[in-house]
Amino acid sequence: MISIVKIMKTMILIVAYNAEKTIKQLLIRIPNDVWKTAKEIIVADDCSKDKTYQIALDYKKEYKRNNLRIVKHKVNKGYGGNQKWGYNYAIEKKYDVVVMIHGDAQYPPEFIPAMLDCIKKEKADFVFGSRMAGHPLKGGMPIYKFIGNKFLTALENLVLGTNLSEFHSGFRGYSVKALNEIPFNLNSDDFHFDSEIIIQLVIAKKKISEITIPTFYGKEKCHVNVIRYGLNILKILSQFLLNKYDLKKYEKFNIASHNSKA
Repeated sequence: MISIVKIMKTMILIVAYNAEKTIKQLLIRIPNDVWKTAKEIIVADDCSKDKTYQIALDYKKEYKRNNLRIVKHKVNKGYGGNQKWGYNYAIEKKYDVVVMIHGDAQYPPEFIPAMLDCIKKEKADFVFGSRMAGHPLKGGMPIYKFIGNKFLTALENLVLGTNLSEFHSGFRGYSVKALNEIPFNLNSDDFHFDSEIIIQLVIAKKKISEITIPTFYGKEKCHVNVIRYGLNILKILSQFLLNKYDLKKYEKFNIASHNSKA
């Protein structure tokens, strides 16, 4: 695995908000091979009100992780806004790959090497870790989230003509070149950013792959308003269809225009 990671200039982006109970454990669980070969591992603390930032700093000092960078935004950017910051940074620094994972330890950092391996071997533009391809209920996923995920994913597949097992994973790997070719900065700063960026990748005909990951639900606090989230997914799917059939144009889905300006 080390040889595969070495030939890609890799950045790991950990998006965190009020993650003081989980952030250290997440950092500890990142495989040594990833620590040795990733150019930067960034904890992007989205103006947390707890000790997330300090705990991450203490970890860096205790474990002497020179490639660990801890950033605390002065103003809360939102879940999507935090990712925008990270992806723009990856583009600016000319990374090859950026892997995004949540700081709440719900997703397994042990699978980062598998994700990087998939990106390299399959020449994928985007890889996500799918809980739904495994056994999410056995991992403690609440039944209402399981049903909601299944329903929204089925609808998104129907509208987009895709066959993905999940659209709502918080564990993702992107080719930075692909990110630079889609207008992700026009997406929402809220949680449905994750679906908007997949829609953009589909429109841009980018290669999407997935790996199966285990599900773990602990005592972490969920910051997603599930009703608002579901309605926002319906809204962006409606926008996609209106844009597709030229009934109303949305710049965020105009990939050709974005690339002509680049």
